[in-house]
Amino acid sequence: MACDHTDCIEKRISKLFEKLGHLVGSYPVWFFVIPLIVSAALGGGLYFLRDYEDNNVESQFTPINGPSKQARDFVKETFPNKDSLFSSQRLYAEGNYAVMIFSVEGDILEDALFEKIHELDKQVHNLSVNVNQTQISFKDICAKENGNCVPNPILDIMANKSTNLSFPINKWKGKDVFLGSTVGGAEERGGVIHHARAIRLFYFLQDKPGAFQWLHQFHSVLSSETLSTELKVSHFTSLSRQEEIEKHTTDGIPLFSITYSLAISFSVLSCMRLDNVRNKIWVSFMGVLSAGLAVLSSFGLLLFLQVPFVITVANSPFLILGIGVDDMFIMISHWQQTKVKDPVEKRMSETFKEAAMSITITTLTDVLGFYIGLISEFRSVQAFCLYTSTSIIFCYIYNILFFGSALALNGRREQSNRHWLTCCKLPTQAPEGKSLAYRLCCVGGDYDKETGAEKQQPIAHFFRSYYGPFLTKSWTKVCVMLLYVGYLAGAIYGCLHLEQGTDMRDLAADDSYVVNYYDDDRKFFSSFHTGMKTADLN
Repeated sequence: MACDHTDCIEKRISKLFEKLGHLVGSYPVWFFVIPLIVSAALGGGLYFLRDYEDNNVESQFTPINGPSKQARDFVKETFPNKDSLFSSQRLYAEGNYAVMIFSVEGDILEDALFEKIHELDKQVHNLSVNVNQTQISFKDICAKENGNCVPNPILDIMANKSTNLSFPINKWKGKDVFLGSTVGGAEERGGVIHHARAIRLFYFLQDKPGAFQWLHQFHSVLSSETLSTELKVSHFTSLSRQEEIEKHTTDGIPLFSITYSLAISFSVLSCMRLDNVRNKIWVSFMGVLSAGLAVLSSFGLLLFLQVPFVITVANSPFLILGIGVDDMFIMISHWQQTKVKDPVEKRMSETFKEAAMSITITTLTDVLGFYIGLISEFRSVQAFCLYTSTSIIFCYIYNILFFGSALALNGRREQSNRHWLTCCKLPTQAPEGKSLAYRLCCVGGDYDKETGAEKQQPIAHFFRSYYGPFLTKSWTKVCVMLLYVGYLAGAIYGCLHLEQGTDMRDLAADDSYVVNYYDDDRKFFSSFHTGMKTADLN
């Protein structure tokens, strides 16, 4: 076949699909059963979902070779940490810790408020957990400094009422103590704190058995603790961020369920026909099932290959459903343009010749777009793109083979003029004297005698007879162009104001205690300059 025209490649591929369509139309049962068997086999990989689920914040949601990780490696090598002499400034990782922020609208340095803070601090130090029938207290696992637990110097400094607090560095027992990270919302006069609105206490732990259990106990106590109406307490632990992400991974299931239900309902309703023979409600169900089998097969295959499953992948099935339903509509649309009196094999050949090429092109662009995402520096994005692109490939294969076979089987039913639900043979015309109910339920198989194809549906008639001509009018084209220019301008504006980075606050649920801590941390301790207010000396 000479390439005299630019569509020479398309013609050859269309010829191949034409032959494939004839094959699917000739042996639809095989092409229907084999994908089901393959999906059942590959779907067994979902058994390992829990084993390969990975929502670790650092490994999945931070750049693989980010500058911060390189800096951490440098600090780890240059400034090694000593277990016997703990220093928070030498930490190259978060480690194990718990933290509380006390805040008030007035002055937190008042004696009454300080007593309540000191009482809660004692309660924290007295916390203990039982691990393997061994009672482990805070003193057993706390980070040590000269043999003692790392203290919060602000408590000792505040206990000495005669001492004025210089800010941000205060002299205490011959040492310089930095108060910028422990005293927030400070108002100072002449370098001395006049009053402050927040105090933060840290509790560092060693990496020992019982540390995680103690942190859980800390959270449990702080969640139920109520000091007073005027003193607010927010808390956080080194486990909080990760636990909150994993805790709320299923929060979106109700919303996703609604979305899936709407998409599936729309697909089914769009394929319903008033004609009892031409009704394609079962075909629409097979189209939705085809997308589901694609997700099942691709996810199972990748889990068999031990590819990590990240929470971002949970959004993939909805994309696959949209792509699968779109391909289904294309297939049905071309099927309806074939002549109903032709053999099913010929109708499938013509359908594949026209529809499969369109589906192939869109599939290639979608797969290429997602596979490019594999070069991302974020593992969560890589996992999402890998799972989605693999699902699109399976969706394409199943749409051609599995859904094609369902369309062929449905064509055989239509060819013998059988009811869509009962599969009983129906007359094309109602006998005289029959009721309206009989005509609505027991008659079918009508088609357009002029074209030999199925009758045009109202929606298709609207787009062809009204919407299409409307778009070709000159003033419509001008309006469309203006709308597009406005849309493009808005998109460019948005891109120019796009902010990079991930706000860790957004990774927790809106009602989470983590959000309260982040808000207080940002409000009182985000930086030295914003955390301090200078009083009017006049």
